[in-house]
Amino acid sequence: MSTQPSKSLETFPNPNPERDYTIHMEIPEFTCLCPKTGQPDFATFVLDYVPDQTCVELKSLKLYMWSFREEGGFHEAMTNGILNDLVKATQPRYMRLTGRWNVRGGIYTDVIVEHRQDGWEPAPKVTLP
Repeated sequence: MSTQPSKSLETFPNPNPERDYTIHMEIPEFTCLCPKTGQPDFATFVLDYVPDQTCVELKSLKLYMWSFREEGGFHEAMTNGILNDLVKATQPRYMRLTGRWNVRGGIYTDVIVEHRQDGWEPAPKVTLP
């Protein structure tokens, strides 16, 4: 596998496709460029998903996120585009991507985008005593 930025997202078979479970990832070192000024933008992404048949491979995800370093884009477009690519690669039952963007112009921005597979409903939450 390469150690250069890449738009390729690799997957591997879900080891337990019969079960709904959540995969939680935090990606704290995302950078891209402001489309207006060309200055760097920084974000932490939080990815939560319920896989179906495949899971995203971590090193390919790291290289994919690195590939945006020299690209410009608004926070909303970046977050939605990344979710679209992840959904295309993994076809999850459910996926939520939260972009927690660092301050720009004195304003912090969080962009939260979701995908839900047609017909999929989460199991009821269990509350234990």
